Amino acid sequence: MELGNLALLRELCETVGVPGREERVRAIVRRELEPLVDEIRVDALGNLIALRKGSSDRRLAINAHMDEIGFLVTHVEEGGFLRLNPLGGHDPRNMVAQRVIVQGTRDLAGLLYPGQKPPHLQNPEDRDKIAKLPEFYVDLGLPEAEVKELVPVGTPVVIHRELAEVGNAVSCKAMDNRIACFVMIEAMRRTQRTHSGGFDVYAVATVQEEVGVRGAITSSYGIEPHVGIALDVTIAADIPGVPRQDRTTALGEGAAIKIMDSYSISSPKVVDRLKELAEIREIPYQMEILRAGGTDAGGIQRVRSGCPVATISIPCRYVHSSLEMCHKGDIEASIALMAAFIEAGHDQDYWPE
Repeated sequence: MELGNLALLRELCETVGVPGREERVRAIVRRELEPLVDEIRVDALGNLIALRKGSSDRRLAINAHMDEIGFLVTHVEEGGFLRLNPLGGHDPRNMVAQRVIVQGTRDLAGLLYPGQKPPHLQNPEDRDKIAKLPEFYVDLGLPEAEVKELVPVGTPVVIHRELAEVGNAVSCKAMDNRIACFVMIEAMRRTQRTHSGGFDVYAVATVQEEVGVRGAITSSYGIEPHVGIALDVTIAADIPGVPRQDRTTALGEGAAIKIMDSYSISSPKVVDRLKELAEIREIPYQMEILRAGGTDAGGIQRVRSGCPVATISIPCRYVHSSLEMCHKGDIEASIALMAAFIEAGHDQDYWPE
C-alpha cells in the first residue's frame, strides 16, 4: 500500500520537538498550511493557528499537537555524562540502549543508557534489576569540559530514529503525534478546492500536549470554537500477550472514533455525525474507548462555557517508544474522515438538547 506525501511524514517524524521547544516542527507545519488558509499566526504559548474562512460564523477547531516525549538536561556529571529530567510519559524499558539527539549549541549525537554494570559483570541479583528513570544518562563521547560548553542545563534531548516502511505500516519515533499533524495538513489540502462555505476552519498545531494539553486550552480560549476535533494516535495493543478486550483498537481496521478517554467524553452528536459520514463515504472506521490517557479534546472541551468535541484517532502500536507503528490504510482513513467533517460537518447543531 502506498501513502501519498511520505516525504512530508518522514520530515515531520524525524524532526525534534519536545514540549516547549516545538519551533522546528512549527516551521514545517506553517510551510505546509500557509498556502491552504486565509490567515496564519502563532500565539503566546507557541500554538500555530491557521484559519480558512467559511460563509458562516460557526467555528471548527481541529487540533493536532506538535510535541513529542523527551527530556531536558539537568546536570553534566564528571566524565561528561548528561543527567535528564523527563518530559511526558516514559517507560524505562523502552529507553535502554537508544541513540538520541541533544539540541545543544549544535545538534549532537548521543547514547542513552542506564547506570548499570555491563552484562559480563552482573551477578544474578543485578540481572533481575529493572532500570529506573533517574538511572539513565546520555554519553556524548566527548570530554567533560567540551560537553559543558556545548550543552547548557535545559537542553532538549530526544530519541533518534529514522522513519521506516514496515509492510503496510510506517514506524518511527514521534508518530505520536506527528502523524496527526500530517493528517491535519493533508485533510486541509484535500478540501481546499471542495470546501465552499460552512465552518470557519481553524487548523491548530498545538504545543505541550504531552505535559497536560496546555496548548489546546490556550488556543481554544482564543478561538472559542463551536465544535472541536482532536487528531491523535491511540493505543493499538493488538499484539501477542494482550487479551482481546484490552486491545482498544487494531491496526488496519480504519480510523478510530473515540467515545471517551480519561480526559474527555466525546459529544454523542459529534460521534454520530462522524460515524454517519464514514458510512456514507465508505471510510473504514472502528470505535474506541481508552481507559487511560487523553487528547487535546479534553482541553478544547473545558474552555469558556464548554464545547462539543470528539477525537479521530490513528491506531498506533508501541506508543511512547522509538518504534511507534501506524497502518497506512488507517492514516488514509483518518485523512478522509477529517476531510469529510470539514466539508459536511457544519450542517448540524452539536449542542445537547
